[in-house]
Amino acid sequence: MSSNNIKLLAFDLDGTLLDSVPDLAAALDLAMKAMERPGVSEAQVREWVGNGADILSARALSQSIEIDTSLTEESKREARVHFDRFYAECGHSKSTLYPKVKESLIALQQAGYQLAIITNKPYQFVPEILEQHGIAHLFVDVLGGDSLVKKKPDPMPLTHLMSTQQVSHSEMIMIGDSKNDILAAKNAGVMSVALPYGYNHGEPIELANPDHLIQDLSQLPELLTHY
Repeated sequence: MSSNNIKLLAFDLDGTLLDSVPDLAAALDLAMKAMERPGVSEAQVREWVGNGADILSARALSQSIEIDTSLTEESKREARVHFDRFYAECGHSKSTLYPKVKESLIALQQAGYQLAIITNKPYQFVPEILEQHGIAHLFVDVLGGDSLVKKKPDPMPLTHLMSTQQVSHSEMIMIGDSKNDILAAKNAGVMSVALPYGYNHGEPIELANPDHLIQDLSQLPELLTHY
């Protein structure tokens, strides 16, 4: 076991461990074209991602981070079905781990920490992506955006993980790149660590007031020595 009080490290996926926007954008663009709607760009998707596939699809229909209130539930459902199909078909071939992610995760696991994933991405896509990048075996648990009734920024995924892994609030840290991650940590009463390079709707992550900010995951072991 790790030498300090922290036992469990929960990581967001998209924008934290993985740059997934190229594949997300390609799938969304195909979904919009299938519905004869305007296509979307990578730059747009970088600002829209982070709240789960339903909201991402609705933002693509709206061509805005603000969802058009005149959209029908039927059109939103149709967009999500198209997105899921094209995202599954893409093979996630354009997604890449951020620098220093894999070696940092391995080092943290070898140091005795339990690692987990809490993402708002639909669970069906997550295991394959983790396997593809050779990191699936590092995690004791993986929660997707639809694994539970509620997703980040609600604290439910974090409190569920604390319960299943039998750790207390003071023994867990949430590591992410967006205000959803930081808010989820605050709502669950656990420490938050933010990374500045991911997707946060175009806002600096500092505005979400994380407990700590690191530049990349290689700085996490040093930070953990203080707890």
